[in-house]
Amino acid sequence: MFTFWLACSLVLLNWGIEARKWQLLLHPLEKLNFTTAFKSTLAGCSITMLTPNRVGEYGGRILYVSQKNRIDAIPLTILGSISQLFVTVIMGAAGLIYFKIKNKHLQFFTFLPNYSYNIFLVISISIAIVLLMLYLRIGNLVKYLDKINFLKKFVVHIYLLNTFSRKQLLRILILSFFRYVVFILQFILLLYSLKVGIPFVTCFALLTLFYLIMAVAPTIGFMELPIRAAASLQLLQLYSNNIVGIQVAALGIWVLNLVIPAILGSLLILNIKILKEK
Repeated sequence: MFTFWLACSLVLLNWGIEARKWQLLLHPLEKLNFTTAFKSTLAGCSITMLTPNRVGEYGGRILYVSQKNRIDAIPLTILGSISQLFVTVIMGAAGLIYFKIKNKHLQFFTFLPNYSYNIFLVISISIAIVLLMLYLRIGNLVKYLDKINFLKKFVVHIYLLNTFSRKQLLRILILSFFRYVVFILQFILLLYSLKVGIPFVTCFALLTLFYLIMAVAPTIGFMELPIRAAASLQLLQLYSNNIVGIQVAALGIWVLNLVIPAILGSLLILNIKILKEK
């Protein structure tokens, strides 16, 4: 039971890290205190449940930003998403490398040809490199776009991205990494509480592949759950026959990290609308 409650308590750390990251991202535009940043991230979570692959989180977050700054806040949200996606992809690539070294004949998806493993690895590393270059050189991209006449009106709203120093970008990237580790630890704790006995390092590596799949798989709202269940089962059943435990853990991590925060975020948005109407 201790591992279960510890996994539950990590929800606060998860969204606390994201709130701090949102504070840093928004700092050049507007200063939010931590409590407001926390509410903002939860509000964003509620919107993501209604959009494919959670791309609409800015729709909820900007409600806590001054109206005059809302359009300019959107690219800051995207910058944060790029940092989190990079961590997910590079860690997934590391997981693929780990299993390639440990067990060259291990095949996660039996319906795919053997060479597909190497293709996934090359694609993952390539995407990670592109994301890292885009992220660390976002200022150069803004300057380049600003030279194109018909894009100048657009660049006005993303020019804040040019103000981030390399040190600030690395701080945001480190927070994204810590948040990712929290994701993994939560899932492992839930698995252990449900008696899914997979060695820690192997379990960690498997979950890097799970989150890589979830990052690239097309999902929307509650349709994400069956994909989560199928992906986690396909991966984890290679090392454990506790099918029920695996599926319950996949459901639990989804409810803890997405459903409950989305419900709380919806209440916060409703409260904002009620206050505006008074």
